[in-house]
Amino acid sequence: MSMNGPVENQERNLKEWDFFLLWAGAAISLSEIWAGGLLVSFGLLAGLGIILLGHVVGNTPMALGGLIGSRHGVPAIVGTRGALGNRGSILPAILNVVQLVGWTAVMLWIGGQTAAGLAGGEESGRGWIVALGVLTTLWALAGSRAWKTLQKIGVVLLLLLSVAMTALALKTYGWRELWAAPAAPSMPFMLALDLVIAMPISWMPLVSDYTRYAATPGRGLRGTWTGYFLVSSWMFAAGLVAAIATGSDAPEAMLIQLMGEHRLLMPAVGIVLLSTLTTTFLDIYSNAVSAQSLFPKIGARPLVALAGIAGTAIALFFDATKYEGFLLFIGAAFCPLFGVVLADYFILKRGRYEAADLFRRGRYWYAGGVNLRAMAAWAAGFGVYQWCTKSGFAGGSSIPSLLAAAALYLVVSFGKKGKA
Repeated sequence: MSMNGPVENQERNLKEWDFFLLWAGAAISLSEIWAGGLLVSFGLLAGLGIILLGHVVGNTPMALGGLIGSRHGVPAIVGTRGALGNRGSILPAILNVVQLVGWTAVMLWIGGQTAAGLAGGEESGRGWIVALGVLTTLWALAGSRAWKTLQKIGVVLLLLLSVAMTALALKTYGWRELWAAPAAPSMPFMLALDLVIAMPISWMPLVSDYTRYAATPGRGLRGTWTGYFLVSSWMFAAGLVAAIATGSDAPEAMLIQLMGEHRLLMPAVGIVLLSTLTTTFLDIYSNAVSAQSLFPKIGARPLVALAGIAGTAIALFFDATKYEGFLLFIGAAFCPLFGVVLADYFILKRGRYEAADLFRRGRYWYAGGVNLRAMAAWAAGFGVYQWCTKSGFAGGSSIPSLLAAAALYLVVSFGKKGKA
C-alpha cells in the first residue's frame, strides 16, 4: 500500500468536524500547556492576548499548507516537489523523518514519565513508555477511516477531561488572584509572540498528510484551522493560569498533580494517556509517509511500525528531552521551506499543481530534478532564522524567515515561471 500517491476520491471521506477533532486532539498535549507557562511574566491579560494573536498568525500558513494536500490529494512532502523539484523534496523528507522520530520519542518519554508519577512510581516509567508506544503505533496503523471513530471517542472524552481540569484550576486558583498578578515581561513582546507562532507552524510538514483525505478542500482547511486554534489556545491559557498561580516552571505537572490531589487520579491519567495518543500518532504516521517518499517500494505498514518502534526505543534508553534543541534546529528549516512552497503554489502557480507531474519527469523536474532558485531561497531563509535566533531579533524567527524566503524566491523567479 502506498501512502504517497494521490488519494482516490472514494478515500476522501473526512469532513470538517473530523478535521476539527483531529487537530483538537493534536493540540491537547502536555507540551502545549508547558509552552503557555513561558508567558507567565506578561500576566494574565497580556498573556492571553499574545496567545490568541500568535495562534491567528501561526494557524493561517499551517492551514494554507494543508490546502495543497486537500486540493490535490498528496501528502506534505510530495507537495513540496512543485517548488523544489521532484528530487529537491528528498532533503525535506530526510529532515522530516529525523525530526518526527525524535518528537515521537520526546512525547512518549514525557507521557511515560508523567503517567509513572501518577500511577506506579518512577520504576514503572519504561512500562508506561512501551504501552504508549504500542497503542500510538496501532492508532497510526488504523488508517483514515478508523481515525474518524477513534478521534470522535478519544478526543471528545479528552475535551471533557480538559474541561474538568480547567474548571478545577480556576476554582482552586481564583480569578481575582490571577487578574491581580503583576506583569513584568522578561522577554520582548515579539519574541513571546514567536514562541506561540512556532507551535502551529511546526505542524506544517505534516498537515497535508491528513487534509488530503478531505471530502471538500475548503472544509478541511476550516476544520484544521478552527480545531487547532481553539484548543491549542485553550491549552496555552491553561498553562499560563497554572504558572501564574503556582510560580512553577512545569505548569503541566502542576495541573495533573492538582487533579490527583482532588481524587481525580484516573481522569488525570486519562488526560496523560489520551493526549499522548492523539498527538503522537500524527508524528508516527507522517514519519512513515515521508519515509515512503524516499523508499517507495517499502509498504506503508512496515514503515509505520518501524517509526513507532524507533521512537519508543529512543524514549526507553535515552532522556529524550535532551534531543529537544537538536530537533528544534531541524524544525527551523521548515519555516523558510514552506515560505517558498506557499509563494510558489499560491502566487507563481496560482493555486494549482498538476498532481501527476509530482510523481514523474514533468513540469516540476526543473534542472535534473531540482529547482535551484527554490533551494537557494530556502537556504537563505534558514540563515535568516538562525541570525534572528542568535541575535535575539525582536521580531522573532519563524515569521521573518518564512517571509524572507518567500520574498527572495519570488524575486529570483520573476519572469521565469515556466523555465527550469
